[in-house]
Amino acid sequence: MSVNQLKLVSTAPPRPLRKPSDRERTLPPSACLVGQAQAITAYLPTLMRQLFTFEDDPIAELPLAQLRVCSLLYDGPRSMSALSRELGVSLSAITQVADRLERARLVKRILDGTDRRLRCLQLTKRGDEMMRRREDARMRSVLAVLESLPATAGAEITAALGTLAQACAERRRRLASAGSQPGSGEATERGLQ
Repeated sequence: MSVNQLKLVSTAPPRPLRKPSDRERTLPPSACLVGQAQAITAYLPTLMRQLFTFEDDPIAELPLAQLRVCSLLYDGPRSMSALSRELGVSLSAITQVADRLERARLVKRILDGTDRRLRCLQLTKRGDEMMRRREDARMRSVLAVLESLPATAGAEITAALGTLAQACAERRRRLASAGSQPGSGEATERGLQ
């Protein structure tokens, strides 16, 4: 896909998904997969922007690294080393992000209940409320779109996204057991270069 095509894809609404043509069905599987990968790569950022960009979202002002930490902490407290591993960044980088979030009163450092030497990060009441409002707004946005679709389309989309999420998790597990990181430039398991 050329740069100009990518610009068109990112600004124009995504084309509806269609069934493969007879010609596409006769192509080698790798060619079809490349086309599917291009479509997914184009659709996901557009969907994320259209579904989850809100003008009154105070969290939107946070740098991405801080938002990622808050998103993980919304599921519960984490140690600094666990955050470092989950985000694939150095412990010193997490410490810097934590310092900034603490100054913004979005997180606080707490002692781990099982090991008093270990410090964990936890969202403050303010941070938790901001993340909850963000999640509620995102849910309302998705619900509004799903209500405009036939019920079967919503079910199909949900099933397809679930399948994609499972495949991503499985790939991440395989790469972790092989000692590689996702997106590190490795050839795919199907041999695509």
